[in-house]
Amino acid sequence: MKTETDMRTLLIHGGIDGDDVTGAVNVPIYQTSTYEQNALGELRGGYEYSRSANPTRKALEALIADLEKGTDGFAFASGLAAITAVFHLFKSGDTIVISNNVYGGTFRLLNKVFPQFGLNFKVVDTSDLEEVKQAVSEDVKAFLIESPANPLMTITDIKAIAEIAKENGILTIVDNTFMTPYLQRPIELGADIVVHSATKYLGGHSDLIAGLAVTNNKELAERLGFTQNATGGILQPFDSFLLIRGIKTLSVRMDRHIENARYIAEFLKDHPAADQVYYPGLADSDGYEVNRRQADGPGAMISFRLNEGYDLKKFYTSLKVAKLAESLGGVESLVCHPASMTHASIPEEVREKVGITYNLVRYSPGLEAKEDLVKDLENAFKESRR
Repeated sequence: MKTETDMRTLLIHGGIDGDDVTGAVNVPIYQTSTYEQNALGELRGGYEYSRSANPTRKALEALIADLEKGTDGFAFASGLAAITAVFHLFKSGDTIVISNNVYGGTFRLLNKVFPQFGLNFKVVDTSDLEEVKQAVSEDVKAFLIESPANPLMTITDIKAIAEIAKENGILTIVDNTFMTPYLQRPIELGADIVVHSATKYLGGHSDLIAGLAVTNNKELAERLGFTQNATGGILQPFDSFLLIRGIKTLSVRMDRHIENARYIAEFLKDHPAADQVYYPGLADSDGYEVNRRQADGPGAMISFRLNEGYDLKKFYTSLKVAKLAESLGGVESLVCHPASMTHASIPEEVREKVGITYNLVRYSPGLEAKEDLVKDLENAFKESRR
């Protein structure tokens, strides 16, 4: 899936490249809240107040629009702020169909926040196209999918979902956090809106919180821009600068993340401590061929079920290189317990039904030596053996 300009080049030179005024190779940090106006109704460069627009944030928004092959990008204070803005596109009585394993914060928004405004949702297995078709009804206005989905790495055929959506006048929204535009570009596959928790791989260094949204539809862009300004959940200039900087190294980081993930997944699939391994890069994984068609790689996220012969708590405390922490996609390896951390807001009976069980472990390989990461896991298995 090649683009006109190689993605590795676009990551560095996409959007607004450098500064025309001074020749600086990096976009400056415009750390200002307001802008002097030439006269009443006469703005300088279209800027009046940094909630509405800021040059550093504008450069980031142009960059993510280029990378995702959209027309307009929007930067928010967090991934959940981005998704919240997208949900504001809908009205009371509308229904959104979501994947049956999505980020817990997304589920919490739909389950706890938006019901008071009359927004409904259905949970389906979006990897099953027949189930998706059966979920379509007059009130359904959007499909919200993740592929791979968090945390079971379920693969959904984005192009097929978008086709079903278009046939029924429904929007397709894709959370592309796990893959990034380096590996997968949902708008090219027919999606209407792409969202990111840019805190993760795009930022890449566990030092910022940010969210992004992209669309190729001018009407949707106008409405998203209005919501961004009206509700004010914007990304600050310094964090916008950090995110641009992080994106510049995305290709080399993702290549290393994937190298490490493949190595670890191969180790885990043959280890007695891991009853089941979820990684789209394994040839026998569900959705392997679909992912090969729609993405330029398998991503780097792994989940596995710890065998009952191992103590779960002892396993986590025995890890020395990988850190027990929320989030993913940083230079350091992070491990988490979805049932009590990222997906704790999902009711237990729903988690169990989907497969987010107590013994499920989610692993985000960092950029450390892959041999050290496997040694770390091996030691933790050894220490936690009952």
